[in-house]
Amino acid sequence: MVPQPKRKHSQGRRDRRRANDALTSAKLVQCSNCGEMRLAHTVCGKCGYYRGKEAISVAAEAKKK
Repeated sequence: MVPQPKRKHSQGRRDRRRANDALTSAKLVQCSNCGEMRLAHTVCGKCGYYRGKEAISVAAEAKKK
């Protein structure tokens, strides 16, 4: 026989448990310049382009590190 709960869980406890049910994965789009998958509305980390224009110089960023 399966054990049964002794007390009713409160609505707050129930809702806190269900709070993470609505989480979704990050939406990725393809970079128009290099084709790499990236987050929408962000600069491409591989080529440094955003909306068809070079936003950052990736070669210069690599030298800094």
